[in-house]
Amino acid sequence: MEGAQMLQIHQNGVIILLDDFTKKRITKILDNYFEQKVPEHLKNEIKMYYKFRGNTVTLFLERPGYMEERYEYPIAQLRLEDTLWKVYWQDSRKKWHFVEDIQPDEQFEKQLKEVDGNNIFWSFL
Repeated sequence: MEGAQMLQIHQNGVIILLDDFTKKRITKILDNYFEQKVPEHLKNEIKMYYKFRGNTVTLFLERPGYMEERYEYPIAQLRLEDTLWKVYWQDSRKKWHFVEDIQPDEQFEKQLKEVDGNNIFWSFL
């Protein structure tokens, strides 16, 4: 639904919008981040990307595996909840958990920096 706004209504009645402008801004931020994150000599092997779903942005890393297969690893999930971005990590059963050490914040960029500097998200590299 291109051009449509996505809504999430919380129990307290606050409506959260992740509109097209916000998605484009986050896309630009993440494209620049991924371009800098992956070293030049690994760009043919390691791919980083993201997916939007509702008010959620999930970051992924894809790398070569056994027998020329590629493996996808979820890195982190950032969710816009009650006007604040919250950071989540995924366990081995594919369940997402809130990272209590990272305080929710209104700025997406700040939360991305928290993810970048936290080894919990990059231990498999």
